[in-house]
Amino acid sequence: MLSSIPFSNILLYPPSLCLLFIALALVLIALKQRLTGIFLIVVGLAWVLAWSLPITSLYLGGRLESQHPYKLPRDLPRADVIVIFGGNTQANRANWFEPYHRATAVDRIDLAQALYAAGRAPRILISGSALDGKVSEAQIIARMLRQRGIPDSAILLENNSRNTYENARFTDIIMRGQKLKSALLVTSALHMPRAAASLQKRGIQVTAASGAPQIILPQNNPPERWRPHFRSLEASRTIIKEYLGLFGYWVRGWI
Repeated sequence: MLSSIPFSNILLYPPSLCLLFIALALVLIALKQRLTGIFLIVVGLAWVLAWSLPITSLYLGGRLESQHPYKLPRDLPRADVIVIFGGNTQANRANWFEPYHRATAVDRIDLAQALYAAGRAPRILISGSALDGKVSEAQIIARMLRQRGIPDSAILLENNSRNTYENARFTDIIMRGQKLKSALLVTSALHMPRAAASLQKRGIQVTAASGAPQIILPQNNPPERWRPHFRSLEASRTIIKEYLGLFGYWVRGWI
């Protein structure tokens, strides 16, 4: 993933990119390129300010989340398999403008379980490699599903994918081997545009089973849209990652 590359962390988090710009600006100023240096400082500060405003996250994040609106499991069509794309992030938090809390988190496992219980598909395919150690994310999710009563015979594992492109690639291989043509894709609403497009590129019939929107103002003590708020900067990392990912995947022909 982009986040697995150290330099990309600088691109994804506005304050980090701003500090990089300031460092470069100081070098340029020392080299007598004062105007260019000042320009970089202004751009860096403006970038941080823009992403610190809730209105920025609400608009740009909302554009991604609105592409595949959340639907109740009973309102989704039946498919051959439920596909879960793993994601070792805080993306399961209920709201990016509120502190993360496990009790209110909207887990992809919960959604997949609900889809299976509603009879939307007879099997669940879980995609995700090991995050740390030798146990894959797919294996961890599978264990949790078994604990919730999902039979082992209904679970398919893909243990090698390290990013969304590989999620789609290896999922496609397994689905073709099992003669599965249609999928209910489970991932966050923010990630869904890139994830769904990656599977559709491979000819899979995809129905989005997005989680509920997370880039929304909370009902209690909502921040002012035009006043800087530090949680907007937290949300910005994931939003920027998705836009960079969509552009990068488009350039490579992956979507």
